[in-house]
Amino acid sequence: MIKNWLKLSVATSAIFLAAACGQKQEKAQEHKGQAAQEQPAKMAEAKKPELGTWGVDLTSRDQAVKPGDDFFKYTSGKWYDSYTIPADRTSYGAFQALRDRSEERVKTIIEEVSAKHAAEGTPEQKVGDYYASWMDTDAVNKLGISPLQGDLDHIAAIKDKADLIQEFGNSEYDNSASPIRAGWDFNRKNPDLYELDIVTGGLGLPDKVYYLDKTERFQKIREAYVANIAKMLNFAYKDEARAKADADKILALETKLAEPQWARAEKRDADKTYNPMTLDELKAKYPGFDWDAFLKAHGYKQDIKDLNLSYPSATGPVIDVINATDLDTWKAYLTYHLISSNAYLLSDEIDNANFDFYGKVLNGQQEQRPRWKRGVSIVGAQNGLGEALGQLYVQRYFPPEAKAKMVELVENLRKAYGQRIDALDWMSPETKKAAHEKLATFRPKIGYPDKWLDLSGIKIVRGDLFGNARRVRKFFEDRDNARIGQKTDRDEWFMTPQTVNAYYNPPFNEIVFPAAILQPPFFDPNADMAVNYGAIGAVIGHEMGHGFDDQGAKFDAKGVQRDWWTPADFKAFHERTEALAGQYDKYEAIPGAFVNGKLTLGENIGDLGGVSAALTAYKLSLHGKDAPVIDGFTGLQRFFLGYGQVWKSKMRDQLTLRLVKTNPHSPAMFRVNGVVRNVPQWYEAFDVKPGDKLYLPPEKRVKIW
Repeated sequence: MIKNWLKLSVATSAIFLAAACGQKQEKAQEHKGQAAQEQPAKMAEAKKPELGTWGVDLTSRDQAVKPGDDFFKYTSGKWYDSYTIPADRTSYGAFQALRDRSEERVKTIIEEVSAKHAAEGTPEQKVGDYYASWMDTDAVNKLGISPLQGDLDHIAAIKDKADLIQEFGNSEYDNSASPIRAGWDFNRKNPDLYELDIVTGGLGLPDKVYYLDKTERFQKIREAYVANIAKMLNFAYKDEARAKADADKILALETKLAEPQWARAEKRDADKTYNPMTLDELKAKYPGFDWDAFLKAHGYKQDIKDLNLSYPSATGPVIDVINATDLDTWKAYLTYHLISSNAYLLSDEIDNANFDFYGKVLNGQQEQRPRWKRGVSIVGAQNGLGEALGQLYVQRYFPPEAKAKMVELVENLRKAYGQRIDALDWMSPETKKAAHEKLATFRPKIGYPDKWLDLSGIKIVRGDLFGNARRVRKFFEDRDNARIGQKTDRDEWFMTPQTVNAYYNPPFNEIVFPAAILQPPFFDPNADMAVNYGAIGAVIGHEMGHGFDDQGAKFDAKGVQRDWWTPADFKAFHERTEALAGQYDKYEAIPGAFVNGKLTLGENIGDLGGVSAALTAYKLSLHGKDAPVIDGFTGLQRFFLGYGQVWKSKMRDQLTLRLVKTNPHSPAMFRVNGVVRNVPQWYEAFDVKPGDKLYLPPEKRVKIW
């Protein structure tokens, strides 16, 4: 799972679940040998960088735009104005292009495995048969909604509150919904242990604002949502009038659930969401819910004594809604979410009906992605067969020298951050010492795990798509439930090697870079050094920056959540972060929808700190020499062009609205323009003057790290 404490490098319209595949040991060695033979030839041929003559595609620029007016458009404006987002996409840009490459590679591997009919229980058999069952649309369409019939009957048979609590507890296994959820997390005072975390939720729309905002934009979304609920219910009811009546009840119920929910900015506050208590204390404070029955139904067999309650002020009101709502409404709610959440495993008719709302209305996606691409994502999911696929992916596509170069870059960024901490004029020596301790203990994970997850316990049967997905889900739910109270595994990865992303994990104080992101435009061993520092250097710096953002700074060098700041230093830090949040609050992503500076603050601090540290690291890499001028571009100009090129992106308005309301990342335009206007070297590089639209007087520029 992707936990909310993971600080991702990039915002996406949905979690991207790429895939590759695992092979028998002897076949893996064969491919490894092939890769070893092929790589030197590739390296020998690759005299030039993949993009342009020194690492940047200059044809994307709009030279009619002054860099100081809109650096995003200056860097990528020609591409932006001429590019049409494909019908099966909600956005497209540098990240998506790289994901396409990873997806194609994974497809080739999966198709090779799928054709072999390998021995039962081998990784090849699991991957191949799971994918084959996904691609067998004739079989899936013949089954219609019947794979869900047992679950539907269970819901229909609910006769009292005890049965209802049982269904809430089963929701993780059934892939349904519950207004209260339980899952594992790290013990924030002892990150060497896992603990139970309880949250409230249960909404079908992305955020509480979708229920409570009275403007026409959101009213239309709610109308479409009700229509979708009725359509999905009717697959089970075969009674349109009943389905429509229940759809209205479900919206009313979810609106009541939405009212006490926390705002997104509050949900990312590590102090507010840390509320440790014993299970006995939870029962005493919230007696209107049968916690023992819920946790038992959820699958927790161990003796749970301690836990964390993430959103305490919402818990009581949500329990009140549970108890005040009649069973028939809850049964309709559970039925809808069961069908909707599992629609991707059912017939095209059901799947497309669900897509009409969640794809078209919420994200602006005009048509479904090709089935093979969706299959690659499902088979290769993090909570799927992703690590089995990842083993072969890195053998084929991640040469050892790429990892070695990344290790060098990470250490250069670490040194740069250290120098920047020393140079801070607002931080005392006492706090600087603690910051250096944290920086020194950053653990980089590059490429792929040192040990792979054992997936032998998952049974995959060709021709049984729904059963396969359910067994995969049960494997990971059982595994997660068993974590509670156990020692944490610091070698575990929360992304597959073929994922184009990166993350920072505060409890482990680790920065993680999967193999697939270490390619152009992020990293090209043949590109100019300035471009690599502006691209992957800024990404590395971004992840390090999360250790010192407004939430990451609440965790010490050992990953323990505690205050390691002097009061005066924290006050100075807070003043700077508030100023940055204020800048982003003024950015209008689409008409009427502004960036939320508090929600995006951690990512914006990461972006600004990452670019600043990468600049320092680039300077260090020159060893006192002047950067060369290439094709008329200075080193600083190439650095910022490399950074801007990474964020080349275009997005549909519907998705932009959703991300602005729910996602902690700013839209790509502001990840460029919002950053560079605070960096003095950018003004120098492009001769930005007063009167330029992005110009900020020196005293208004935010410098944190």
